[in-house]
Amino acid sequence: MARLLLFFLVFSFLSGNINGQSLSKTLDEIPLNKKIGQMLTIGFRGMTIADTNHIVRDIQKYHLGGVILFDYDVPRGQAKRNIRSSEQLKTLVKKLKALSYSPLIVSIDQEGGKVNRLKPKYGFPPSVSAQYLGELNNIDSTRKYARRTAHTLSKIGINVDFAPVVDLNVNPDNPIIGKLGRSYSSKPTTVVKHAGTFIQTLNEYDIQTVLKHFPGHGSSKKDSHLGVVDVTDTWSEKELIPYRQLINTGKADAIMTAHIFNAQIDSSYPATLSKPTITGLLRNKLEYDGVIFSDDMMMGAIRKEYGLQTAIKQAIMAGVDILAFGNNSIYDPNIVPKAHRIITELVDKGVINEEQIDQSYKRIIRFKTQLK
Repeated sequence: MARLLLFFLVFSFLSGNINGQSLSKTLDEIPLNKKIGQMLTIGFRGMTIADTNHIVRDIQKYHLGGVILFDYDVPRGQAKRNIRSSEQLKTLVKKLKALSYSPLIVSIDQEGGKVNRLKPKYGFPPSVSAQYLGELNNIDSTRKYARRTAHTLSKIGINVDFAPVVDLNVNPDNPIIGKLGRSYSSKPTTVVKHAGTFIQTLNEYDIQTVLKHFPGHGSSKKDSHLGVVDVTDTWSEKELIPYRQLINTGKADAIMTAHIFNAQIDSSYPATLSKPTITGLLRNKLEYDGVIFSDDMMMGAIRKEYGLQTAIKQAIMAGVDILAFGNNSIYDPNIVPKAHRIITELVDKGVINEEQIDQSYKRIIRFKTQLK
């Protein structure tokens, strides 16, 4: 009952009034620019609000839906980005949330092991990799480390973790999954068991999780951060099993796409830009109706192959709800106004139907009712 009330209040608040109007009417009254803003989440530079020259603008003028936190600035090659200490980060997150007229997605890649933004050198507790936990195969251990992660995120105010990875460890030499210890196992049952425990534990702390990377990155031989990755000859439907089972048991809070090309599913576009993959497979065949995040739209597999307008258009038409721009492959302080303008023009020209924007917006608001 409490969450239903919160859903109504959030939905009404986003429209600028809370006078008991029907939700359908309320949705019609929400300006398009607010709906579009909610479909964007970005990375930014700065350990305090004063350090950045655009995040305040992005949240307040463009109604930005979320932010992504990093500890390392890749373009600058410096371990100086958003994270210095627990107290510093807690203050930053609190001030970011205070800027937003709606619940703000504050996200991070906190998988454990090598993909770990909250490191001991900043005063955070140590973590272990998914591979370590999968090989140990002890649910109590997985729950212990998940609880440690959940407690840390909750204390800071981070409400979305881009984890767990449910890619199968099909290729142990995979440079971005297997070699980094990011997969629990090559066995779907093991992945589902430990990923499910991780999700349940973080949910107990009101933290939402994001399964990645759909439809499966575990068989790849290359890193999609750098360029196109083709898994046509290595991918199999077995890699869908963790998604299917976690969706069916209600544990898929949200799902992130992979920038992989798989001609078995779509001979034209990589998964993030592929309607057969996102709408045909994930939405229709696996019957998933939650939020879908893109992987970072600035990664090489997308940025080097497609222009910004084409990438945005194809991702939304494919069925992606939230476009993530990490600002950590390249850095563009104007990525939000650029993306916002592109989406607005696509709607105005009738290339993208506003009804599709509404569907994404409703999923996002439903997702946000779970956030603290």
